[in-house]
Amino acid sequence: MDKKFWKSKWDKNEIRFNQSKPHPLLVKHFDKLSLDKGNRVFLPLCGKTIDIAWLISNGFYVVGVEFVELAIQQLFNELEIEPQIEQVGELKLYRSENIDIFVGDFFKVRGKMLKPINAVYDRAALVALPEKKRIKYAKHLVSITKKAPQILITFDYNQEEISGPPFSINSDEIKMHYGDKYKTDLIESIYSYSSLKKSVSVAENIWILSE
Repeated sequence: MDKKFWKSKWDKNEIRFNQSKPHPLLVKHFDKLSLDKGNRVFLPLCGKTIDIAWLISNGFYVVGVEFVELAIQQLFNELEIEPQIEQVGELKLYRSENIDIFVGDFFKVRGKMLKPINAVYDRAALVALPEKKRIKYAKHLVSITKKAPQILITFDYNQEEISGPPFSINSDEIKMHYGDKYKTDLIESIYSYSSLKKSVSVAENIWILSE
């Protein structure tokens, strides 16, 4: 995880990755997790994604972590929420009704900080990390969430054509990270000839990871 790279993106407002509408695959498939209203959904490396507003509006409690504080300041401004801010260990916690966002290093997050997590929604975390860091990330995520079920969105394309992020992650790698902890079900793939840095053929995949 190159913190300088991502902080530079936010400082320069180069956040084309930040979508203007809730992710359609989230909206379409989130109910497959069979959660109850008020359940806690964890978003690693969450930025200020509009998916947070969608989850809250649908009655869920959002817990997130993000190391770029500017992103979280903008998130609360856009939600029109005045957060309470406190220090929790080495992280800063922005919180209000139905939302807790930790600011700092993801690998400093401990399960007891998060309280029980009912599900994970990973839209932009795993795909943002280089290969070696993804191994450490997946292990830590499973540990701090106590193997909570996941909705995971990934990209699959020819990594030789362009470099990430977002990085290409195929089904073999998903099974390498999570196959010994979860059933890994590929729910849907959307194929497009999309522009990441240049036009390449991309499959956007949504996975359900469950015990």
